[in-house]
Amino acid sequence: MSVPALTPPCALVELWAVRHGESTANAVYADPATADRTEPLPGLDRDVPLSERGVAQATALGGWLAERDPGLLVVCSPYLRARETWRLMAETAGLPADDALVDDRLRDREQGIFALHPPAAFVARDPREAERRKRVGAWYYRPPGGEALTDVTVRVGQFLTELSRAATGRRVLLVAHDAVVVAARQYFGGIGCPTPDRLPPVPNASVSRWVAEAGRLGLTEWGGVGHLPG
Repeated sequence: MSVPALTPPCALVELWAVRHGESTANAVYADPATADRTEPLPGLDRDVPLSERGVAQATALGGWLAERDPGLLVVCSPYLRARETWRLMAETAGLPADDALVDDRLRDREQGIFALHPPAAFVARDPREAERRKRVGAWYYRPPGGEALTDVTVRVGQFLTELSRAATGRRVLLVAHDAVVVAARQYFGGIGCPTPDRLPPVPNASVSRWVAEAGRLGLTEWGGVGHLPG
């Protein structure tokens, strides 16, 4: 007989977690025409902007936000694509963009020496490391100089614990990254929550929601995209 996980207490009333709109790097990774690209993308991961499609997605998120409680506490990743997403959301919803807090613990997963490497570029740079990644698995793989998702879960969990104490009774909106949303899911799953065999998809500009019940937050929506056009 399995023993249920021990879920952590949380003083928030509701938590929404939004992944940023499509970035220019996301667009390159998803484009079949660039599937064989063996060169990394230029620049720094934290400075990658939204694509044209990502701008439209963030604007659609603003329409979604306009229907929410205007008293939401907003906390955003410091990365440009997340900050642009929040700015467009706020402008569309008629809210002041400067009202958001920024917390570095909501940054994307650090990819180390493989930052901004499309899949083919990763393999071309170090085939043995690519094989190690496949063998270790997505949840536990830590690239040289980077983070495993286990590491992301530790820092996101520390942030959420602090948030619960600092924002008691509040409704909160996070604007961040897929790794952060997955880490939040694992944290709220509690002690004994199994790690996923496959990472649950978190689409660009998607919304996930946790709602309070008996002093705990329970997941009620995952990766929702009903607000997006087409």
